[in-house]
Amino acid sequence: MHSFTEENYIKAIYKLSDSGLTDVNTNAIADVLDTRAASVTDMLRKLSAKGVVNYVKYKGVTLTEEGNRIALKIIRKHRLWEVFLVEKLKFNWDEVHEVAEELEHITSDLLVKRLDEFLGHPKFDPHGDPIPTESGEINPKAQKLLAEMEMNEAGIVVGVNASQPLFLQYLDKMGIRLGVKIKVLDRVPYDNSLEISIDNLRNTVVSGEVTKNIFLSA
Repeated sequence: MHSFTEENYIKAIYKLSDSGLTDVNTNAIADVLDTRAASVTDMLRKLSAKGVVNYVKYKGVTLTEEGNRIALKIIRKHRLWEVFLVEKLKFNWDEVHEVAEELEHITSDLLVKRLDEFLGHPKFDPHGDPIPTESGEINPKAQKLLAEMEMNEAGIVVGVNASQPLFLQYLDKMGIRLGVKIKVLDRVPYDNSLEISIDNLRNTVVSGEVTKNIFLSA
């Protein structure tokens, strides 16, 4: 058994590693969890003693096989709860992250199994992120960032790279959601903003920052 705080650390380390960060250090973890580096060091020592992380002072940290298993289990619960909140309780996709952050710490494996069955074994959460299987396997879909699309290239929105409520609310306002078709009409070299068409119904301009956070089918 691990405490809520320990699970949050394990998940943070997994996500930092999964993002491509080769050196997951105390400062990076402290930034993600909004805490002090000294507190991170204390927790890493504790998790190392439990066999969850490989930690050497000043050299960064990696998850052990057990730590990786725990991280995927937490992420699976989080994403299943997000599906439940959106599909069954009619939450908006910008409202579910914080609630799922609490629900992901429920320890009942039977509850999670029944939840998965009740939802019809979903493969992806409301933000397009793949849901790990019960055995910890992840099957991501083929995708590319809107920022990487060429002129006149089109694709279906399959995910987002950021789940902050303000960003998701912005996408809602623009009419951008999962399943929508986006076509690149023009690119502005000055700031990498794009003129796009949305479902062939309306044209709009989105900033370069936004294009780096929308995934389209590859």
